[in-house]
Formats: sequence, structure tokens, C-alpha cells
Amino acid sequence: MFCSKGRKPSLRTICVALTAVFLLTFATLSLNPSRYRLGGNLIYLALITERVPIIPKFLSTHIDPSAPPFVFGDVIDVPRLSRAIGIHLLQWHEVKDPESQVIDDLGCWSVWETVQQHKEIPEPRRSPSLNLLKLDISWTRTPAWVELTSPSKQDNHASFWSLASLGFPEARSSSLQLSPTNDPSPHHQVSLPPDDHVLCFDFLYYVSAHHTWERELDYSPAWRFVGQHMRWTARMERIADTHARRAMNVPVTEPTPPYVSIHIRHGDFREQCEGVPVDQCFASLSVIARRVSEVQDEFRTRKGIEATHVVMTSDENDPEWWADVRALGWTWVDYAAEQTEEIYGKWYLVFIDAIIQSNGAGFVGTRGSTMSTLASRRV
Repeated sequence: MFCSKGRKPSLRTICVALTAVFLLTFATLSLNPSRYRLGGNLIYLALITERVPIIPKFLSTHIDPSAPPFVFGDVIDVPRLSRAIGIHLLQWHEVKDPESQVIDDLGCWSVWETVQQHKEIPEPRRSPSLNLLKLDISWTRTPAWVELTSPSKQDNHASFWSLASLGFPEARSSSLQLSPTNDPSPHHQVSLPPDDHVLCFDFLYYVSAHHTWERELDYSPAWRFVGQHMRWTARMERIADTHARRAMNVPVTEPTPPYVSIHIRHGDFREQCEGVPVDQCFASLSVIARRVSEVQDEFRTRKGIEATHVVMTSDENDPEWWADVRALGWTWVDYAAEQTEEIYGKWYLVFIDAIIQSNGAGFVGTRGSTMSTLASRRV
């Protein structure tokens, strides 16, 4: 059985082919936690179209590709989120048996093909999740008017309400009369129009209401109406808290103290240095320490609380850099010593980092990193 057609014919749904995550989707989940962003966009689009979102599993592209897909509801408290935003949420394993070998045909809209018009041969955004879900998709390019910015500007963003309109009969009908580009499905080679029951898109990461990259702005609707209501599951909170407490050497009999969390992203951000030496491109630890001190001073002034503990999270691999972090009196979770991957799996290192970041009394992050943006909003 695909989707919910045979079970609840009146149920209207919306889905998206999630590539990667964590993700959380916000993404994807308002979760890389950049895909946490993608999931937030999906759910917000479901809100404004009055549909039920179908949330797929997180796929591993930002961590070890061998890590198996991870269920959204195992890291985000879905029942709580559903109550908070007032709509039902479905996950793919509730819609189609994960063990099913039936390949379902489906017509969907390609946003990516439209916003990539500056490319010589724009194509739909491919996702390995389609193979996992056994879906054979026939893609139809969305109209050019879904783009958020002028077609003359090379940008990947689409508009929430332009996409939402395709979920209603008049806009859908008129758009299909424009003779849009339709790609036959790869497996069965069938050409299908976008399904009118299951509204689906290939990629919703670059979607905004008014301004590109508005996830960093206070009015961001995907954050206000979805993202801020997402909470980690109680189990994930307990695991992360246990790791943080051991990192800070907190006695068993004492509560977890307030701390400042830091997220420093170096790895793939080295590409943005464009030839500038890394030690000149990235903020030095002395600069980061000054920001940490400012956060501690503000917390002391506003709350009267001393947040003396500082927990670092980073993808930096240089041992000397970490030694300098230790010299500042800061700490971090030693996942190798904790044997976190061996006990819980590869995903948990990313999730625990994200939870520790968001649970800080104060936060210092990396500008331009979705993970930092989301953590700063949750602190």
C-alpha cells in the first residue's frame, strides 16, 4: 500500500524526497540539522495547504554513508509537535511497509529543475530515499513563477505560497496547461502528472516566504510556526545530558549546571576561505573566548547565574587546536572514550552535539552554519 489512499481516501498528504539530513530535517526538518530545516519547511507547507505531511527518515550524507536511515520520531517528539501545531503528522513507515518490495508510481513536482534554470541542463533533484521507499517518480517541472527572486538572478530559492498554490485545483490545473516539462519515471518509464492527492516535491531546502536565507531572520514562518515547537525525545535528552555531565565532571548527586555551548564549523567551510590561510580565515580561539565571555557576562547580569562551564562542539580534526581548547578550561564530549558510536550508532554523535548546543544557557556559533542558526534559536 502506498501513502494512505486505500486506508483513508479523504486524507490529503504532502511529502518531499529528503536528501541527507541532520535535520533534523528543520529543515528537513527545520535536522545535518540543516535537513532539520528542510523538514520544518515541509511541515510549514503542509500547514498552509491544510494537508498532512509525510516525513521520511534521515539519510546519511553528512556522516558515514554506511549509517542506516534514522526515524524522525526517534529524535524529535512527534506527538508533542503534532499537538503544538495542531495537525497530524505521518512518518513514511506508517504509510508504507519498509519491507515492501512493491514499486509505486507517482507524479511529483520538481522545484529544483525550475530554480536551476541557469544550468545548461537543469534536472530534478535526485534522492536515494526514493530507492529506499520503492517509489518510481515522474517529475513535472514547476512553473517559473514559483521562484522567490527574479529569473534573471541566479538563486535557488522558491516561494512558500507559490508552491502551496500547486496544492489547490485552479493553480494546479492552469500550471499543467502550460505544457510543462515532464520526465518519465526511471523504472517503469511512465509519464504522470503531479498527483492531486499526494502533493510532493523533490527539494524544499531553499524555500522562503519573503527573503532568501530567511531562516536567520526573526519573522521566518517555518521557524515561528513549526521549528520552535520541535523538541527532542526524552530518551535523546537523557543520553545527551549523560554525555554532557560526564564531559563537565558533574557528580551524580548534583544537577546539570548551566553552561555555554559552542559550535565551530571548520570542515567544509574551508572551501569558503578561497585561498586565504585557514588561520586568517577562521575566527581564532581568542576571538571565540571573547564572545564566550560576553555571553557569560550577559547571563550573569540578566539572570544572576554563573555559567562557568563551557562545552565545545566542532568538526575540527587538528589535535593542537583541541589542546588549545583544553588550555582555555573548556571541555567537550570524548565520543571515542564514551564508545558512543559502538553503543548507540553513528547518528548519535551528531544528535548529541545538536542537543548539547541547544541546551546551553548561552551559545556561540559559526555564522552561516544552519546548525549554529538552529542552536542559537533554541537556546
